[in-house]
Amino acid sequence: MTGLSVETLAAAAAPAPITSAGNVQLGLAVLLGIAVIVLLITRLKMHAFLALTVGSLALGSFAGAPLNKTIASFTTGLGATVAGVGVLIALGAILGKLLADSGGADEIVDTILARAKGRAMPWAMVLIASVIGLPLFFEVGIVLLIPVVLLVAQRGGYSLMRIGIPALAGLSVMHGLIPPHPGPLVAIDALHANLGVTLALGVLVAIPTVIIAGPLFARYAARWVDIPAPEHMVPQRPSAGVEHRPRFGATVFTVLLPVALMLVKALVDIVVNDPANGVQKVTDVAGSPLIALLAAVLVGMFTLGRAAGFTRARLSSTVEKSLAPIAGILLIVGAGGGFKQTLIDAGVGQMILDLSESWAIPALLLAWLIAVAIRLATGSATVATISAAGLVTPLAAGMSTTETALLVLAIGCGSLFFSHVNDAGFWLVKEYFGMSVGQTVKTWSVMETIISVTGLGFVLLLSLVL
Repeated sequence: MTGLSVETLAAAAAPAPITSAGNVQLGLAVLLGIAVIVLLITRLKMHAFLALTVGSLALGSFAGAPLNKTIASFTTGLGATVAGVGVLIALGAILGKLLADSGGADEIVDTILARAKGRAMPWAMVLIASVIGLPLFFEVGIVLLIPVVLLVAQRGGYSLMRIGIPALAGLSVMHGLIPPHPGPLVAIDALHANLGVTLALGVLVAIPTVIIAGPLFARYAARWVDIPAPEHMVPQRPSAGVEHRPRFGATVFTVLLPVALMLVKALVDIVVNDPANGVQKVTDVAGSPLIALLAAVLVGMFTLGRAAGFTRARLSSTVEKSLAPIAGILLIVGAGGGFKQTLIDAGVGQMILDLSESWAIPALLLAWLIAVAIRLATGSATVATISAAGLVTPLAAGMSTTETALLVLAIGCGSLFFSHVNDAGFWLVKEYFGMSVGQTVKTWSVMETIISVTGLGFVLLLSLVL
């Protein structure tokens, strides 16, 4: 955002109208457009990419916009979103695959667990999940950590919830608040937030939030749902066939490298604040998301892949296999960007801005409420984040760098609210832990709600002091 004039920012924030519909018609168009998406995803089980595409066209039609302009808005938003975050998601997937297949993830897990005993075990699970969850998508993180959770619970005689909830909390907080996960990246791109500042503030919010929703809540969850670990659900660990694991220190260094580079860039931008300064020029390049993640992937090929004995052919195969599973994610993110742009060009963002002024609702709370509503309706944290970011984009036009970062985090918190039966993560946790629907609601769903509400509380607190 540095170096842009106020006029440039205002021009960038101003929507290019595709319709002259009034606020009432626009409001109905938004409700009907979102209703179409919800119906297609939840009732007809349509893929979110197709649902968002159809919902975008429906929104434009309900708003009275010409079809060709609606299509132009959708494709423009899709292209801009994929261009902004697609490469970052791909690099994150490669790093995550290297971490899993090389045994680096298992090395982190086993090293920390070897030093944790008794009451320290839930805290160790939070630490493991948070570190592993940085470069991994939520579903991949669950698959990696579930064997560890089940084995620790069985061998140590722990309640499954006492160990499992902290691990799930760590993964979920990373997924909702910390880039390079798709949701936060898309919100940062849509709101033109500073990634380094958002990352730094996200860590400040994530630490107390994961403590409350993880080890502390796990005490109550273990009383409400006291079940043993299901033995038949212990899958093979991804690195079971690897002869040599990467070293613990090298693995942690590789995982934290992109985070460190982006945080250093944010710090230098704040302290130096001189684009002509040589140090800031270097950190601006090294700390950009693309370079930071690319550096971690290239380093990981040696510290993870080569350390595990991977040949060049095996490294190439690992990279290739890491990209196929994210095709769906990229399409959903892209379609979400198209839906966001359709909302903006229809003038919906300005309508939300007008309503927020007349209702006197704080921007952070409004963003959280919108994300909560879409999360409850669709079950997808990513869809909730993308849609909410599109709706509140005009609110960020006059905000400072810190305020825009907090707006991103408020949306991320709202996107995690009360996971239930329309969320794939709900069923993934239920089946892996061998719980009933009711038990999953009392543990997983409540934990997600605690993360959402607690995270919002800390975001609002930071808004008062920063």
